[in-house]
Amino acid sequence: MGAAHHGAGRPHYSAKLPIDSIRGNYVRKVKDCIFSHTYPTPFISDVRLVAVSEDVLENLLDLDLSVAKTDDFLQFISGGKSISGFAPLTHRYGGHQFGIWAGQLGDGRAHLIAVYINRFGERWELQLKGSGRTPYSRRGDGRAVLRSSVREFLCSEAMHYLGVPTSRAASLVVSDDAVWRDQFYNGNVKKEQGAVVLRVAKSWFRIGSLEILSNSGEFHSLREVVYFIINEHFPAISRTDPNRVLAFFGVVVSQTADMIARWMSVGFAHGVCNTDNFSLLSITIDYGPFGFMESYDADYVPNTSDDEGRYRIGNQANVGMFNLNKLLVALTPLLDNGQRRMASSILDGFPALYYQRFTELFRSKLGFLGAREEDLTLIVSFLSMMEDTRADFTMSFRQLSEITEYHLRNLSITEDCWALHDISQHLDFPAWVAMYLQRLKSNSDDSDSARRQRMKATNPRYILRNWMAESAVRKAEKNDFSEVHRLQKILQRPFQMQRMAEVAGYSHKAPEWAKDLKVSCSS
Repeated sequence: MGAAHHGAGRPHYSAKLPIDSIRGNYVRKVKDCIFSHTYPTPFISDVRLVAVSEDVLENLLDLDLSVAKTDDFLQFISGGKSISGFAPLTHRYGGHQFGIWAGQLGDGRAHLIAVYINRFGERWELQLKGSGRTPYSRRGDGRAVLRSSVREFLCSEAMHYLGVPTSRAASLVVSDDAVWRDQFYNGNVKKEQGAVVLRVAKSWFRIGSLEILSNSGEFHSLREVVYFIINEHFPAISRTDPNRVLAFFGVVVSQTADMIARWMSVGFAHGVCNTDNFSLLSITIDYGPFGFMESYDADYVPNTSDDEGRYRIGNQANVGMFNLNKLLVALTPLLDNGQRRMASSILDGFPALYYQRFTELFRSKLGFLGAREEDLTLIVSFLSMMEDTRADFTMSFRQLSEITEYHLRNLSITEDCWALHDISQHLDFPAWVAMYLQRLKSNSDDSDSARRQRMKATNPRYILRNWMAESAVRKAEKNDFSEVHRLQKILQRPFQMQRMAEVAGYSHKAPEWAKDLKVSCSS
C-alpha cells in the first residue's frame, strides 16, 4: 500500500489541527481537540475480502485492481496493519439527534487510516467503519455487522452512479468474529458476523464537528477547523476575505439544498438526518436505515426507530433547514453582528433554493426543455396521482420515459408498464396526459425519440430497493456474495436496461415476501 504515501507533501490533520493529548483508547469525555490518535482493533478470526469497487481503487486511489489480491491490502482494509508514517485518527464531534442536542458523539467505530492525493490532485480520506472501539464508542463495541455493511457498500456506490453527491465504498471485508445485536430493539439479541467497509470521501467533517467546539466554548479550535475546511475544500473562497466564514455558510446552504433535492429526485430517504450525519461538503454520508421509496408516499419513513416520522422523506428539506440553522448557531462566535444578520438571511433563502433545484430536477424527469409556468402544476399533479394510486415512484417516471407519445395519446398503457398502468386508473389521468403532451410540444427542436432518450438518461430503471438489498444480505450471511456482486454491477448502470437485471426481477413489483421488510438503526 505504498501508494498511499503519494501526495504526502501536504501535511495532514495531525500537523494542522489539535489532537487529543491523551493517548489511551478508553471511552471518555474528550476535550480541546478535533481528533484522537486511535488504532483499529484487528479481528481475531480470519478476514475475507468479499467485494471491491474497481472504480474507487483505480480512479480515486490510483491502485491496480490486482492489489486487492495481496495480503498487505487485506490487512490494511481490515484494520490489521497501518501505513507507516500515518497514525490513524478518530474524529470528535457532537450532534442534534432527532432534534435534541446529544453532546459528544464522535467516531465510535470508524478510523481515518490515510489521506491520499491522487494523480488528478484530488485529496481523499480513507476511513474504516466497523474497525473497533475508540474513545467515542460510548456503550458500543466498535464493530459493524455484515447486514449493515453490505447495505452501506452497495448504496454509496449506487448513489454515485445515480448522480447524487456521496461518500464512496472501496471494499467490504467480512470476518467470523461474533458481533451481538438486538436488530429491532425488542430484546431479541442474536449473533451476527463482523464486517468492515473502507469508505472514501474528500472530507468526513460534518455539522456536528463544529457544534461540539462551539458548545464547549472552544472557539480557538472552532476558528482553526473552519479555516482549515475553507482552505482545503472551498478554493473559490479567498483566504484573505473578511467574509469567508459567511461565504462558506452560503455555499453549504446552497449545496445542501441541491443534495436534498437530488435525494428527492431518486426517491431516497436517508433515515437519520441528525446534524452529526450531515456533511459540511454536502455529500451523502453515514448510510444506516435508509430506503428508496417504492409506492409514492410523502410520509415514507424507512427507519423503524423513527417513531415520530421526523425523518420521513417529505420532511427532509425541513430537516435540512433545521440542521443548517444549527450550523449557523455553531458558526456564530466567528461572525460579527452584520455577518450574523447576513447569515440569517442566507438561511431564509434555503426553501427557495431547494424548490428551485427540486423543480429543475423534476422538469428533467418529465422531459421538459426550458421552463414554463405550467411545469409545477404538471409535476405536482403527476406526484399527486401517484400518491392516490400508490404507484411506484421510480418505475412511474421510468415507464413514462419509455412509452411513445402515440401510446400515451391513445391512453393505451399495457399492464407490463405496471406502475404507469396504476396511475392511468386515476380519474385525472386523461386530462393530465393532454396537458403534458401540450407542454411537450413547446420543447423546440425536439422529437419523441429524443425526449425518450433524454428521460431514460434521467430516470433510473434500477435502484437499490430494500428487498434487493435484503435478498443480497440473506445470501451474504450464508457466505454467498453472488447477489452483492450482481447488484454492484447492475447499479453501476442504473439508467440502462440490462438483461441480467430483468431476469432477476429488479424492475418488477416487490415480491410478496418483501412486503413487511423493516430496517432499524441497529448496525
